[in-house]
Order: sequence, then C-alpha cells, then structure tokens
Amino acid sequence: MTAVKGSKQQRMVVVPFRPWLRLAITVAIVGALVASNWGSYFFGLTSGQSQQAVAIAERDQFRGQLVEKVEIIDGLRQEVANLKLGAQVDRKASEDVRAEVIDLKAQIAALKEDISFYRGLMSPTDNKSGLTIGSLNVISTGVARHYEYKLVVQQLATNHKMLNGYLTFNIFGRQGEQLLTLPLKDVSDKVSYDRIKLRFKYFQTIEGRLVLPEGFEPERIELVAKSNGDKGVAVEKKFGWLVQES
Repeated sequence: MTAVKGSKQQRMVVVPFRPWLRLAITVAIVGALVASNWGSYFFGLTSGQSQQAVAIAERDQFRGQLVEKVEIIDGLRQEVANLKLGAQVDRKASEDVRAEVIDLKAQIAALKEDISFYRGLMSPTDNKSGLTIGSLNVISTGVARHYEYKLVVQQLATNHKMLNGYLTFNIFGRQGEQLLTLPLKDVSDKVSYDRIKLRFKYFQTIEGRLVLPEGFEPERIELVAKSNGDKGVAVEKKFGWLVQES
C-alpha cells in the first residue's frame, strides 16, 4: 500500500473472527448486571425491613410514653380541679361564717335594744303621765326618695293604764330657697290625718313608707305626742334627718 505523505497512518491489526466469544462476553456482562441489580434489591429489601422494624419499635415506645404522659397530665388536671374546688368551698364557708357572725351580732344588738326597751317599760319614771317618744328609724328602700319609717311611743310607769291621745309627725326641709313643712299624711299612704291617734297601755308602733316630693331636701323631723284627760301632758322630740341602710 502506498503511503500518503502529510497524514497520520493507523496501524492495522488482523484478528481472527470468533462470534461465540462476543456472545459469551455479552452474556457475562448482562448476567453481572442482573446479579448486581438483584443483590441491590435484596440488600435494600433486607435493610428496609430492618429499619421498618426499628421504626415500629420506636413508634410503639413513643405511644407507650404518650399514654403515660397523658395519664400524668390528666392526674395533674384533676389535682388542680380538686384544689380549685377546695378553695371555692373554703371561701364560701368563710363567707357564710362571716355573714352568720354579722347576722348574729345584729340579732344580739336587736335583742339588747328590746331588753332595754322592755326594762324601760317596767321601770319607775319621774314623768307623771309616763308618756314618752321612743326610737325613730328612717330606713332606705334602695329607691330614690322612698323610705320606711318606724316610730315607737311608749308609757313608762309602774302601774300601766290605758293611755289615749294623739301624735303629730312633721318633716321640715327646703324646696329650693323656700322653707317647707310636710305632715306625714302628705307623704305616707298609711296616714290620713294630721293627728295620729294614740291608744295603748305599754307602747304603740307607728310604721309605714313615705315618699318625698322631687326637689324637697329634708332637714329634721319634729314629733309631738299628747295624752288626753285632765292630767294630760305634751311631749315633744326632734330628730335630725338620718337615713339607715336596709
């Protein structure tokens, strides 16, 4: 063969033609690839099963811990609820005891007042007629300008006899710049006359509800009690306007 100058010549090698060898090599390569793939598959399968078993075991462990923690939390919640309930019961009991003590003190004070009142009825007095004006209470009703009143007129004597007479009850105050006097009959439905009839042996209670007119500012209450008869006397008493809470 004539060589051409200026170009690189490749060396040619002559080999024998063996088609079965090429087939054997191809089969060997394919077999190796298949074996490799199957090995990878089985390795992955085995590894995955192992990891799944570990994950399941961890999951079961976490579930057990979760149940345990939930039980602990429920127990703590129950303890808190019990403590709150106990505190409420203690507070309610304290309030009930406090209210009962206040009520008992009020009852004791009322009983002492009653004892003093009845002792006064039975005690001798320098007042020949024995007529006297006792306590007067004006009590708030919670409604503006509406009040309850309670007055006691009594006879102090060692020998009580029936006493007859009358009582006048007047409220003094101001309506704007004007001085104004309101008899009880003008502000109370319980009273129909300026003179309230008295008839008692020991004492008489006069009570009811009064309503003051708009704009009227009360200042004092003046009471005059008179007994009938030849030896009848008049007793006068003044009270500043003082309202007690109900």
